[in-house]
Amino acid sequence: MTPPGLLRQIVIVGGGSAGWMTAAALSSLLDPREVTITLVESDAIGTVGVGEATIPDILAFNRMLGIGETEFMKATQATFKLGIEFVDWGRKGDRYVHPFGQHGVDMQGIDFHQYWLRARGEGATDPIEAYSLCAVAAQAGRFVLPDPNPRSVLSQIRYAYHFDATLYAAFLRRYAEARGVRRVEGAVRNVRRHAENGFIAGLDLGDDRAVDGDFFFDCTGFRALLAGDTLGVGFVDWSHWLPCDRALAVPSAHQGPLAPYTRSTARDAGWQWRIPTQRRVGNGHIYASAFLSDDRAADMLLSSLDGAALADPRPIRFRAGCREAFWTDNCIAIGLAAGFLEPLESTSIYLIQEGISRFISLFPRADIPDIVRTEYNRHMRTEFEQVRDFIILHYGATERDDTPFWDYCRTMKLPDTLVHKIELFRRTGRVFRYNDELFARPSWIAVMLGQHIVPQDCDPVVATLPANDIAHSLKSMRGAIAAAVERMPMHQDFIERHCPADSA
Repeated sequence: MTPPGLLRQIVIVGGGSAGWMTAAALSSLLDPREVTITLVESDAIGTVGVGEATIPDILAFNRMLGIGETEFMKATQATFKLGIEFVDWGRKGDRYVHPFGQHGVDMQGIDFHQYWLRARGEGATDPIEAYSLCAVAAQAGRFVLPDPNPRSVLSQIRYAYHFDATLYAAFLRRYAEARGVRRVEGAVRNVRRHAENGFIAGLDLGDDRAVDGDFFFDCTGFRALLAGDTLGVGFVDWSHWLPCDRALAVPSAHQGPLAPYTRSTARDAGWQWRIPTQRRVGNGHIYASAFLSDDRAADMLLSSLDGAALADPRPIRFRAGCREAFWTDNCIAIGLAAGFLEPLESTSIYLIQEGISRFISLFPRADIPDIVRTEYNRHMRTEFEQVRDFIILHYGATERDDTPFWDYCRTMKLPDTLVHKIELFRRTGRVFRYNDELFARPSWIAVMLGQHIVPQDCDPVVATLPANDIAHSLKSMRGAIAAAVERMPMHQDFIERHCPADSA
């Protein structure tokens, strides 16, 4: 029997990755005999749905749902991802990897990068990514699953996926519908609200059809039908820090073996992504329309594809920022309805996942205490701001002044929170993680060093240690990583043996 006061009717408006991730997660936890879950979407309304790159947190989401990795990868044409390669970001000609996982091994309670800084001061020239198993494997095109033995160097592997976002939504739809989620086809014509408190009461779909609910999720993309149009929640604009406002997306044919990493290449007024799935490569050009015309952006994208284009470029317009509140009354905005941060560090799926997970951890009774909404909004705003700062770092840390766009990014005033983090690292080599933020110390170090923010000195304790001992330890680590990578199978061979995509 449903406990008194429990939400009984949950309605999700909009499909795509956001809608079906929400439906799948809730259906995995709630008994359909006690709580009904309805998802309303229209086939006539398209989704943004491009090739999607993720970060390792998605493994936890799949585990929560009980989804087997092989089944998931076959259904979504997925490949493995060990990190992101950045090209031409700090300076033209630069190339560095932001890998998943750690660099080296911390020693005597002191961060590994301090030893690397000491060796660099003594004349060593190896980049820090030479001490990352994921970075070295990515550059070699190799992959293997982590070794559960913590003594093995292969235990350091962390990975995520590239997959087809449309296939991912379809996969989760099958999962959710098998667990009782009801899908209703139709476009929303009217949103009804309770007269006494303004909460959303239901949706009118036309043809005299109606869907009523106790709680609603807005997964309607940039339109934000419920959060924006109906409830009037404002939008916090961050375009002064993230001036890119348009994208062109196009799939292309494979040219060469499957790379186990995403590539981000800086262009004249933005950047270009390359996301390899098993059947095709997802490509896109994100750019600032104030600095580059649409026609020129399309020409740059199509002329720089590795393989033949498989469709015409699809335009997407957006604004960087987030909602002033993510949970208002009895409605939560998820995905693009909640906000947009360009996919430079593959955080789109994560922010959807985090929005769902935080709701589950705060799952309310029907009266929804204000403190629950306050806590949810505090957490999600912090998540968005911390991810925002990490993305801004890539732009603000550039030394490029060869185009007006990059000169703007190089000289713009950064958020105080980011300025503090950069200066602390520049002066002391220290990086700290605040409020369980998504990106941990190795990520900040990889990007700052990759874009020439180098500390003035190393840890003073490390500075007293014998240089030969440090050099010996680093050589040993580097050798162990190189030997482990040499024994790994090629990424494409691993996929063909373990998780080839389903037949069309």
